[in-house]
Amino acid sequence: MSSVCDKSDDEYSVIGDKGDIGFVDFENCRSICSYNPSMESSIFNISVPFPLVRGKPQSGVVGETVFDSITIKNIGVEPLDLWSVSIYDSKPENSFTISLMEPPNANSDLQYIQDFMESFSLDDRVLSPGQTLTIWLSCKPKEIGVHTTAVHFNIGDETIERLVFLLAEDKISQSLSSAKPFSRTRKKKQNIVDVHASDVSFIVGRRPSKGPERGHNYRLPNYPIPANIRDMVLNQEIPAAVGEGLIKTNYGSYFKTLIAMEEIKLEDDMRTYDMECVIMKIKKNQFLSLQVPGLAERRPSLVTGDFIYANLASEDAPENVPYQGYIHHVEAEEIYLKFNQKFHKNHRESQLYNVQFAYNRTCMRRLYQAIEAAERLDKNFLFPLRSSKVGLIQPKPFEPISCALNQEQLSAIKMILASKGGSPYLIYGPPGTGKTMTLIEAILQVYLKQRNARILVCAPSNSAADHILERLISKKSVNIARSEIFRLNALTRPFDDVNPDHIEFCFVEDFIFKCPSRSDLMNHRIIISTYTSASLLYSEGITRGHFSYIFLDEAGQASEPEAMIPLSHLYSKGTVVVLAGDPMQLGPVVFSRDAESYGLGTSYLERLFGCELYDSRNENYMTKLVRNYRTHPAILHLPSQLFYDGELKPCKEESTNLSWEGLVPDKDFPLLFIGIQGCDEREGSNPSWFNRIEVSKVVEVVEDLIESKGLKEEDIGVITPYRQQVLKIRSALQRFGREIIKVGSVEQFQGQERLVIIISTVRSTVKHNEFDRIHYLGFLSNPRRFNVAITRAKSLLLVIGNPHILCKDPHWNKLLWYCVDNGSYKGCFLPEREEFSAEGCAGTEKTQELGSGYDCSNNFQSSDTPWDDGNDWNSSQVKWGEEEEEDGKQLHTGSWDEAEEEDGKQLHIGSRDEADNNFQPSDVPWE
Repeated sequence: MSSVCDKSDDEYSVIGDKGDIGFVDFENCRSICSYNPSMESSIFNISVPFPLVRGKPQSGVVGETVFDSITIKNIGVEPLDLWSVSIYDSKPENSFTISLMEPPNANSDLQYIQDFMESFSLDDRVLSPGQTLTIWLSCKPKEIGVHTTAVHFNIGDETIERLVFLLAEDKISQSLSSAKPFSRTRKKKQNIVDVHASDVSFIVGRRPSKGPERGHNYRLPNYPIPANIRDMVLNQEIPAAVGEGLIKTNYGSYFKTLIAMEEIKLEDDMRTYDMECVIMKIKKNQFLSLQVPGLAERRPSLVTGDFIYANLASEDAPENVPYQGYIHHVEAEEIYLKFNQKFHKNHRESQLYNVQFAYNRTCMRRLYQAIEAAERLDKNFLFPLRSSKVGLIQPKPFEPISCALNQEQLSAIKMILASKGGSPYLIYGPPGTGKTMTLIEAILQVYLKQRNARILVCAPSNSAADHILERLISKKSVNIARSEIFRLNALTRPFDDVNPDHIEFCFVEDFIFKCPSRSDLMNHRIIISTYTSASLLYSEGITRGHFSYIFLDEAGQASEPEAMIPLSHLYSKGTVVVLAGDPMQLGPVVFSRDAESYGLGTSYLERLFGCELYDSRNENYMTKLVRNYRTHPAILHLPSQLFYDGELKPCKEESTNLSWEGLVPDKDFPLLFIGIQGCDEREGSNPSWFNRIEVSKVVEVVEDLIESKGLKEEDIGVITPYRQQVLKIRSALQRFGREIIKVGSVEQFQGQERLVIIISTVRSTVKHNEFDRIHYLGFLSNPRRFNVAITRAKSLLLVIGNPHILCKDPHWNKLLWYCVDNGSYKGCFLPEREEFSAEGCAGTEKTQELGSGYDCSNNFQSSDTPWDDGNDWNSSQVKWGEEEEEDGKQLHTGSWDEAEEEDGKQLHIGSRDEADNNFQPSDVPWE
């Protein structure tokens, strides 16, 4: 079907009365460029210029002319009237020309160059039967990005169109290209050890020596996953306890089932790191070392005390039993292992091994234990209801330590000091409103005014907990005694991960962090910990009611079971619990999509906002901080309108605003949208996307900011949603000596800020939008990720992306036209303006505004498939094993990189970060 009138709207561009074709996605329109011209007509053939190569446009270099021929052949028996050949439309404008002469090259003589003529159209002519006319299509790109044009051939009564795509590159983008085409094929790996079998058989390895250990008062039970739950999850069925939703009577079974669903996913994910036909080298005459690709980036994340399984890769090996090898030391790209002595004796460096990585369950067992203990809590604490018996709390006046506190912060602290326990007090703090400052002031006030008070402060990561410690000890007006404040660290946290100035507040033996005895712990008035490491307090025998106050910072980032680790064992009726966070930003890290959608992705903080006690913003139980001290008012305006009911008040001092003349048209509007039609690619076996054109633009902007505007590298942050784009940008910046600039995902920037934030959105293909939306990839259709991304900048926000893709999402659409309306857009041509309804810009996936549309009971509906809770969850029936040695390893709290998926199979594989106790995803593919 060659004529325009025969083209279907969903495949072909629509020709109007003037030369203007809108955005054409070469992925969606691939058939236009790849069909067989011989099938087009029985009268003539027209070739395809610049045909796609492996589905992608051919490349040209900015400033250099590239050209290709178009042949028109009369294959009929009658003369053919070619009325005209014309450039119908080019984007960028006038970037393509046509000529009857081949464009000159470096070897062309002067006369040929002078005779060469090019134009945007050619006049009519007649082609005799069998005659072929060759026309040359040229492009000399002036800027990077995809260049498009439509060439029209008016033949007889028909108009034939050829769409042309050309990717204009520069040296930076070319240097990042890959010769490895993307391939998603993967051989299924075989089990070395079936860890779920009842008769697991392997030869035990040699554990690292930890020296004499003091026994815990309360050991961590094993909590095996019930076989029926595992079977249902593997059969893609939803257990009944989850399907009926969260109610008061099923709290334990509901969350234990969700945790099991999550753990099964993590077990499966860990297997993608398994290795085949690898060698091990002898190190220091006692270890075997194994090179592990991605180890430096914690993919997989392995720490001392973890173990692997290995056997000979040869199938005809005389004795090919599995051996367990314990990790004794971890370096950048290799691990040092000790197996059974027989394994070392028989080892030869030429031998090939298959390796299976083992999943460490310690963190998940802590979650089970926390939920089991939470079942014994007062139901009014878990499900707060408004009661006529609840009287008004009289705010308790105090003398502020910090003179910078505003009205809302003062009010929150007064209510916290006056609280006598019961339902948690919530501090709802949007970005930059001083949540942590409020908590620090409240903690110091309690410390000064209540000499008998004991305070536990928890944060989701080590870095966040360290920040709280730093803030507390840096207050010169409050001299906290060294013996009264303690930083509790995970037992596996590397010693050199801690600021040397903070070591005196920790408990260390032989450069290894330890948990003090119960008597020592009870002497400290302030203990700071991560959520998960707080379980060590219970293990040492600290009982309910010991802590007068429990503060949970960034509570919106923790799942409810994670929040229950400090609360379930240590809360009593008289304990004052304070949760601070923002449910409009990124929530808990959950790897199982089913577990997330059925409630594990909802933080305890967010669920409480839907409960009756908080739905009317009762000042006795919650405070919303609305004054933002971080962000320029123009940057703050849009997130305030979209996520915070327009209540945010910009309080950033004008004296700190910087001028970006030459970069943004209006210094009072420090946002700039740079529109680029790039090309999203993948390479090798890695399913993660990258966009070399956007990488080049990021480097260009960074160099301008540093060289022309005088910024420091630490003032700049680059946010991008895909792991491979992070690596490409880092690589490009390193070539310019810009290693200090932080490049990472939105999750890695949550809670952080930079003077300037550059966002590279990567995707440039319409056909993947729906896939990304369904599987929560990238920036599109993820309001929380969008909210965090655009609120990290203090003084300048730069967005680099394809406006034709981003405009499909209601939130990015708002940002695009917000910039356009303020004259702060430059780059490729704009899409047609499309307005979204208010419903299209809901604040989150679950609720438009706090206190409405979200039921406290969390009644998610699913199948009614029955399952027997039985006694599998009863920890008293589980024997204690050696796995307690792994205590102290956090497996699932904190930030994570953007996930990757293929064909609906989720690829964000978790890995443990012993420094920050964070999970990181991987882009390793499988089917």
